Amino acid sequence: MPSAAIDDYLKTIYHHTEWQTERISPSQLATELGLAPSSVTEMVRKLAAQGLVTHRPYGPISLTPAGERRAAAVIRRHRLIETWLVREFGYTWAEVHEEAEVLEHAISDRLLAGIDQRLGYPRFDPHGDAIPDADGTVTREAFVRLADAPLGHCGRVLRVSDRVPGLLEALDAASVDVGGIVCVRGDLTIDVDGREVTLPPTASEAIWLSA
Repeated sequence: MPSAAIDDYLKTIYHHTEWQTERISPSQLATELGLAPSSVTEMVRKLAAQGLVTHRPYGPISLTPAGERRAAAVIRRHRLIETWLVREFGYTWAEVHEEAEVLEHAISDRLLAGIDQRLGYPRFDPHGDAIPDADGTVTREAFVRLADAPLGHCGRVLRVSDRVPGLLEALDAASVDVGGIVCVRGDLTIDVDGREVTLPPTASEAIWLSA
């Protein structure tokens, strides 16, 4: 199996449970990867044979410790590259994902270490996702998803999903960014620096605030 294909599966499984506890199902994995369920079932079987995932028929999929270490290494590459593109080359946070998807399989470990050093060993990427350490360790603070935040809750924007079409551009237009303080005024209404901002419907499930 091509290494890049394995890494894409492991990365998707890892990403699914970063900000919630429900494990990914085969059908969800197929949707995320844009593949036929039969193809995903066969690949998951092979990954399980290699000791990278655990899975029972029709049940959810989990990474083994070995699978999690490998996934974290790929995630680390991806997020360091995204951070590098934003800081050094002027990319916006809405532009970096596809570029990083290509580069994460191409750069050497030596270059990755150099990028990490040049950036000052960042802990988070432009979307607020944690960049794993070289040993796979990640650090996150307590969080609440915007959809679950009570009215009046104020917190820093910790993370914005980069998988929701048009959301990052909409937040740019509203001057909402990772690290900014917002207060919840309604289901899709927040206060940003004294300004009332109405968010698109997709935002409630795609923005995480400090708890």
